[in-house]
Amino acid sequence: FLDLSAAVEECTEKGCLALSLLELLGFNLTFVFLASLLVLIQPVAAGSGIPEIKCYLNGVKVPGVVRLRTVVCKAMGVLFSVAGGLFVGKEGPMIHSGAVVGAGLPQFQSISLRKIQFNFPYFRSDRDKRDFVSAGAAAGVAAAFGAPIGGTLFSLEEGSSFWNQGLTWKVLFCSMAATFTLNFFRSGIQFGSWGSFQLPGLLNFGEFKCSESDKKCHLWTAVDLGFFILMGIVGGLLGATFNCLNKRLAKYRMRNVHPKPKLVRVLESLLVSLTTTVVVFVASMILGECRQMSSTSHSGNDTLSVQGMSEDVNSSIKTFFCPNETYNDMATLFFNPQESAILQLFHQDGTFSPVTLSLFFLLYFLLSCWTYGISVPSGLFVPSLLCGAAFGRLVANLLKSYIGLDHIYSGTFALIGAAAFLGGVVRMTISLTVILIESTNEITYGLPIMITLMVAKWTGDFFNKGIYDIHVNLRGVPLLEWETEVEMDKLRASDIMEPNLTYVYPHTRIQSLVSILRTTVHHAFPVVTENRGNEREFMKGNQLISNNIKFKKSSILTRAGEQRKRSQSMKSYPSSELRNMCDEHITTEEPPEKEDLLQQMLERRYTPYPNLYPDQSPSEEWTMEERFRPLTFHGLILRSQLVTLLVRGVCYSESQSSASQPRLSHAEMSEDYPRYPDIHDLDLTLLNPRMIVDVTPYMNPSPFAVSPNTHVSQVFNLFRTMGLRHLPVVNAVGEIVGIITRHNLTHEFLQARLRQHYQTI
Repeated sequence: FLDLSAAVEECTEKGCLALSLLELLGFNLTFVFLASLLVLIQPVAAGSGIPEIKCYLNGVKVPGVVRLRTVVCKAMGVLFSVAGGLFVGKEGPMIHSGAVVGAGLPQFQSISLRKIQFNFPYFRSDRDKRDFVSAGAAAGVAAAFGAPIGGTLFSLEEGSSFWNQGLTWKVLFCSMAATFTLNFFRSGIQFGSWGSFQLPGLLNFGEFKCSESDKKCHLWTAVDLGFFILMGIVGGLLGATFNCLNKRLAKYRMRNVHPKPKLVRVLESLLVSLTTTVVVFVASMILGECRQMSSTSHSGNDTLSVQGMSEDVNSSIKTFFCPNETYNDMATLFFNPQESAILQLFHQDGTFSPVTLSLFFLLYFLLSCWTYGISVPSGLFVPSLLCGAAFGRLVANLLKSYIGLDHIYSGTFALIGAAAFLGGVVRMTISLTVILIESTNEITYGLPIMITLMVAKWTGDFFNKGIYDIHVNLRGVPLLEWETEVEMDKLRASDIMEPNLTYVYPHTRIQSLVSILRTTVHHAFPVVTENRGNEREFMKGNQLISNNIKFKKSSILTRAGEQRKRSQSMKSYPSSELRNMCDEHITTEEPPEKEDLLQQMLERRYTPYPNLYPDQSPSEEWTMEERFRPLTFHGLILRSQLVTLLVRGVCYSESQSSASQPRLSHAEMSEDYPRYPDIHDLDLTLLNPRMIVDVTPYMNPSPFAVSPNTHVSQVFNLFRTMGLRHLPVVNAVGEIVGIITRHNLTHEFLQARLRQHYQTI
């Protein structure tokens, strides 16, 4: 901007403004074009990256989100998008970049640099990786704002679903290290004083202090708290409006921009850049007011004790299109880097007219809303802070000019406005309070900031969700909230589970395993054996046994019974073929009302179930009883484990015993982490389909499991706090009756099941 500023000021005198506008456009469009190209290389690098990291820490794997290529495109792209004059910040991408570093460093390998391989056997699990990503995201916040505690709280509040006490200390240490590393290098490079630690974060709000000569000046008083609460309400409303507009824009983009060729996304970015540049230039030229420069560096109650800061604030005043000894207040806001403009609003006294502030706020609000979501790496923190700071300064100006409240300190109102607007957009409370306190270095602001953020969050939540949650929902990610609603306790585990299971036997033929793995996308399979015990017990005429079995019959939920109940109440099936089959089965054989399923099965007890050999997969032609036969549960085995066993040829032939099967160690099983081989890449010619795999040494024999009668809130808490992916539902006699995954616990799914529950009542 510096050379261009000189060119604009020169052209103001000589009358060649069109030329300087073209020069500015040339620079900006080139930079934005480069940023868009980087996003084309790695699409997940677009946007701030916080929604993606939030999903990852919640337990959802977003493809490519923590790859080395992503962080390179993100870091380079955000340089170009900020340099290109777009209304975006670099703080969101910093958080994403930190998370990628956290995910990649402990692995000591990268898919982009395959040749660099270290034999480092530790941290080879998703849980460890997730902890490192939490620490990386916190370090990103800490470096961006110089707020190590704020970073730790951000990771706790926004990100991590699974937190433990040991992690708190590690994450805080990581954030502290990030803050002081950045401080060390920035102080050294900018001031040449290595080791002095003068510049804590990328974004620094300066020091808020009254002049010692002005005894009436206070940073804030109890009376101001009332205004702060009102600003919080307005900030919440503005944030809700921003989110609503951005959501509509995002939906429009998903329908009309994303399906088209990738070049259209680049063109949209260029259009936004063109519009932004022209608006900034024209607004500064036509709408800005020329205001008198004060002879002293500062006057009145906003005098800063730090001389360096006042020089810094004054040096960024722009005189565009104005005569000597005056400066252009609109250009001062628009033609400065966003961080300098925020400092201007926080620390300049009486330099912005209410009209300028109103117009600046409106233009910035609309343009930043349009910009967030285009195909460039873009943060939202700084644009929101700048927008809110303009709103805060406007309130301070109006209170001073029209209500005559001379005691108020404009900088405080600008800060509270920034907090109110940012809180209304992102809906963060704890972490944002601490980040702002650490950035201002003023602990006395703790109470007003906290109250403002709380009010802004409550007001905004009344209308819609925070911007990151909106973008997560638009992508259809099954994100788990912190807890379920109270009314969900009307549902039990049996109401939300999936009874139509795909399972494997402890000893299964390779042919059957390959068939199951290729025809399903499940990540885990129950290991089961068929349960024939029920029939034998009934054949004994003992009265005691009969009474006990009657109790068992009345209280035990079976998969077939549950599926039949659903087929009669609602058509809630995973596949239409199964639904049709159930309908046919029901029409051909009307059971008496009072007889339960077990009784019907026992009447035909002399006809055994069709025997399911290990080389047979469940067939579509089976009846309900065949498909939903009782199965004793022994454990869970993951898809990755099954594929690893097949790739490494772990099996035995029928003529041998299972003891002859080769054994793999834990290190060998997890060697390919995090990218296990795909079943579709497997060369079947190397495998004998008649060979048998014994999965029992590799399965998890004691996974967390719940009873069919467990309340949904208990299921949800267990699933979320333990970081599960699969939760088997096992009845009182050890038979698996269904399985619960993340999909079964999403808000939308639970709502649908609750409606269904009310209909069946």
